[in-house]
Amino acid sequence: MNSETYCLPRAGSSCSNAFNSQGQALWHEHIPTACARVDALRSHGYSKEAMRLAVAVVRTMKENQLQQRKQFASITSKTVLGRTGVSHTPVYCNHEGYIGHALDPVGSIFETLSEVCIIPEDTVSVTTESSVSVQANFGSTSSLNASQKYQHVSIPTSRDRTESYLTLALEAALIGLGQQRLMPSGLYAQDKACKQEEKLIVKLQEVELDCTLVEVMRRQAKLLLEGGPASGLGLGIHVESVPMHTFAKYLFTSLLPHDSELAYTVGLRAMRLPILEGSGDTVMNARWFTLGHIETQQCELASTMLSAAKGDIPCLQTVLESAQCNIHSSTHLFKLAQDAFKMATPVEGPRHLPLVNVAFELGLQVVRMTLTPTPSPWRRREMVRWLVTCATDIGVKALVSIMHNWYTLFTPTEATGMVATTIMSHTTMLQVNVNYVQQEELANCARNLALQCAAKEPQSCALAALTLCEKDPVAFETAYQIVVDAAANVMDSSQLFNIARYMEHRGYPGRAYKLAVLAMKNLTLAYNQDSHPAINDIHWACALSHSLGKSELTNIIPLVVKNVQCATVLSDILRRCTMTAPGMASPDGKRRSLKLLSYDKSPLRQLLDAAISAYINTTHSRLTHISPRHYGDFIDFLSKARETFLLAHDGHIQFAQLIEHMKLIYKGKKKLMYLIKERFG
Repeated sequence: MNSETYCLPRAGSSCSNAFNSQGQALWHEHIPTACARVDALRSHGYSKEAMRLAVAVVRTMKENQLQQRKQFASITSKTVLGRTGVSHTPVYCNHEGYIGHALDPVGSIFETLSEVCIIPEDTVSVTTESSVSVQANFGSTSSLNASQKYQHVSIPTSRDRTESYLTLALEAALIGLGQQRLMPSGLYAQDKACKQEEKLIVKLQEVELDCTLVEVMRRQAKLLLEGGPASGLGLGIHVESVPMHTFAKYLFTSLLPHDSELAYTVGLRAMRLPILEGSGDTVMNARWFTLGHIETQQCELASTMLSAAKGDIPCLQTVLESAQCNIHSSTHLFKLAQDAFKMATPVEGPRHLPLVNVAFELGLQVVRMTLTPTPSPWRRREMVRWLVTCATDIGVKALVSIMHNWYTLFTPTEATGMVATTIMSHTTMLQVNVNYVQQEELANCARNLALQCAAKEPQSCALAALTLCEKDPVAFETAYQIVVDAAANVMDSSQLFNIARYMEHRGYPGRAYKLAVLAMKNLTLAYNQDSHPAINDIHWACALSHSLGKSELTNIIPLVVKNVQCATVLSDILRRCTMTAPGMASPDGKRRSLKLLSYDKSPLRQLLDAAISAYINTTHSRLTHISPRHYGDFIDFLSKARETFLLAHDGHIQFAQLIEHMKLIYKGKKKLMYLIKERFG
């Protein structure tokens, strides 16, 4: 390394491995250590010696790359590989990578070789006396770096006219970035590796590629693809190898204008994420703290390739299949689908239908991935609504498809509530611009979907199914019958009351009454539940029965008496039933004798007796655990009870007996008894 010239050793001598096949000097030492020597020489002012050593180190890296390619060419063909070229029993594994190393070997050697190739400009201060100044010039993306330009500087005594310090710098960076390496352990080490990789790629992007550099990049890309398990882009790599997404994105964008076939080969090979293809134990034991960042880079690589493949339909399909196979995160796959849809539907300009179809296919996979017996609400609603939007943009065929195959994509609640309802909305019909035949086709699909969902989950889908089937009498009757059949075992009272109210609103009081009766059978109201949410439904059901006629009221009152023990609710129902004559809403109400009901006759007599009995039971229950601060409320309660007692012909006697009974049993509560005597005698 002391001179630019040297004598070649004799064949077979011990020094023969110090030179490559072209007679160029090599430096066989641990690469990070050798790069540290280069950095030390440069820092101490030995620039020429640092350059000579750097050239030797890069040539050694290239020689090692060729030797590894030959070594693994025969072995890899016999290795059992996974779907994406990952081996669970690799023949080679590099535990210490150049990227992420504490000495930053690739970054330092790239700076050393590229520094002499910078074209001096007024806006850039270049010095070779300090590595710190070089890092300042190359380590950021400021306007200073944006103005830097590079030129080829030939290497003294080099026989290859295409070889320069700049080409060697590029090759060193590509070899280092493409090296197979295991993910380091620990959050700090993993984060450091990511930052070193991104920093080096930023430096590479500052180099304007000419024909010579493009050829170097093409040669290196092919070597990396054929490098076997020693290359991050090769076959037979270890399952815990660091993915190449960020590096491959740089290679793809650089090679695409010059060799699109090679660019797509690199991009598609790099789409794999080996750690997620491993066995369950491997994935659980591996602690990849930067996995979210890696999956984001994978998504960006896929998005870049989709954007570039817009004009090539077969290539677009290939990228789609690769994304579907290799992206395991539903969140990132959803982001990719959204990116594809945005690229396909620009604000200005025509939309790209093949890319819209790609976005739709990705969206279908997302909803399949997130469809579970209990789907996670996080972003799931957004995903389903977005898929419907995308299908709407494609047209009737896509909308029919998702409704036909709803059971593989949505839960019954989603299918009726978000999918079919949105598709059949007036806004969607206008957007799709359907004709009558297409509208009927969509309506039939929506009705079939609604009936299937209602049969599967009537408690959550019945009301939406009835709404969707309104315009078809046969389908509407089928949906109604599903509700009736499910009322006894599956549906609760609140669900039945909601459907009954809907039926009354649609003009079917008879069906509403039948459902109200079924709801009352499923309802129980205890004596102390005077603020229960079902009270309004009970009043509505009794009002509906009263409006239909005396027979309907007679049928529902036994259910009220059986299932409602709350005295105040029973007394309120009793009074409301006497305010108007029954049958006012009946179709033949004009022919009936519209007389007010009597408390002493059926059906109100039974309801009155139940109300009085409920007041008596509630009175004793409240007295058991009453405290002085509740005496006032209790006296008000007895006042309301007396009003109900007095509706019966012997009610005043029953109430007096209740008061005397209380005075006898609870005579220890002197203050309360005094208040009762003062109010009621």
